[in-house]
Amino acid sequence: MTQASVQKTMTASDWALLTVLSIVWGGSFLFVGVAVRELPPLTIVALRVMTAALALLLVLRIMRVELPRTRQVWAAFLGMSILNNVIPFTLIVWGQSHIASGLASILNATTPLFTVIVAHYLTADERLTGQKFAGVIVGFVGVAVMIGAAAFASLDASILAQIAVLGAALSYAFSGVFGRRFKTMGIPPLATAAGQVTVSSAILLPTALIVDQPWTLTMPSTGAILSLAALGLVSTAFAYLIFFRLLARAGATNVGLVTFLIPVSAILLGVLILGETLAARHIVGMVLIGTGLVLIDGRLVSTLARFTAKEPVTRGNG
Repeated sequence: MTQASVQKTMTASDWALLTVLSIVWGGSFLFVGVAVRELPPLTIVALRVMTAALALLLVLRIMRVELPRTRQVWAAFLGMSILNNVIPFTLIVWGQSHIASGLASILNATTPLFTVIVAHYLTADERLTGQKFAGVIVGFVGVAVMIGAAAFASLDASILAQIAVLGAALSYAFSGVFGRRFKTMGIPPLATAAGQVTVSSAILLPTALIVDQPWTLTMPSTGAILSLAALGLVSTAFAYLIFFRLLARAGATNVGLVTFLIPVSAILLGVLILGETLAARHIVGMVLIGTGLVLIDGRLVSTLARFTAKEPVTRGNG
């Protein structure tokens, strides 16, 4: 599907795919929340990307899509793997060893806030407008409310974990800008996904073997093993397949709506399955972050502006 044929409005099937994607990505916080109770972060992340890499490479083989072989492309894969997998996955998993999965998902939803700032300074065509700037300010006020005044008193594990997840969101923002080069390089999106997780596996697997020495760990429970499998196969490999299909059908702007839905599914799964709870300040912070995202997205604001600017259909006789 060419860029010209991308749908500006989403069909019912597109919304269904978007909902599934939000549940699949929201589920990653649940799966991490289960696995991190028994396994160290690097081992979890290494197994996640390795499982996803094997699955995506199999899909490429079935679809007869070959990975590029040039140094330039694999250097780009290296950069993308570090920014989009190695750094954020590790920070999020470590963060979830100290905070609830729902809270981590809300903090991760700040990615568009960071992306607006990063894109403003590193691109020529994504400048920071007044409305987007207002969205960034409101969003970060929400972050401050969520972290709370305790951050100014002492940097305990919970505060550091929240900062780590915010660091992951910042890394995702840089990866979003960095990843723009793959379109100009003419690399199929699915090949990009497979290439980056393959390189991530090459980095994280030996690192986990050296640092965690997984052969010395206690055998994880069936629940943890199933969570790891779901994390790699469902929340990474399968998620990429849905993401790129939806991206081709509905475009990047519409796919960005998933940012609003992921925390909802992650919080519901965390509450229903893990028995997690959120403090009142977390709810207030989530509302402020959501308001900031609405301002950055702009569509709801534009729709309301057009609606209020319309002249009344009927006029009085006076």
